[in-house]
Amino acid sequence: TSNLAGASGSLVSGRLTLTPIRDGVRVTGDIGGLAPGSSHGFHVHETGDCSAADAASAGGHFNPTGSAHGKAGTPAHHAGDIDNVVADGNGVAHVNAHVSGVVLGGDPSRDILGRAFVVHAMPDDYRTQPSGASGTRVACGVISPLP
Repeated sequence: TSNLAGASGSLVSGRLTLTPIRDGVRVTGDIGGLAPGSSHGFHVHETGDCSAADAASAGGHFNPTGSAHGKAGTPAHHAGDIDNVVADGNGVAHVNAHVSGVVLGGDPSRDILGRAFVVHAMPDDYRTQPSGASGTRVACGVISPLP
């Protein structure tokens, strides 16, 4: 699971559940406190540390292969690149994402357990290096095993 808490003074929060699937990890849950109809960059970041007020402690995108940033599912993208999340009319993004090529536990070069999810203020443009010009980090949550 990952419990997202606001960063950079935002009130964005949420809870995500991760489930291993055949070729990656399924991420489901809700992220609230967003502007209605807004789009936001959403990524797995390298470090499972959300202690900094601006979530900078989570580091950069999880990128064990040193790839260029891009849209998930394209040849060039970070392992932590996920499609933008979009808030509904109530400011809630209902997440149902497939993160391919990663695992929960096991191979350390692909393992996202203990890393962090970060929600950004702006949408990811999927082009700008190294992070898609998605702006300020507005929420962060460590990916943790169930108790």
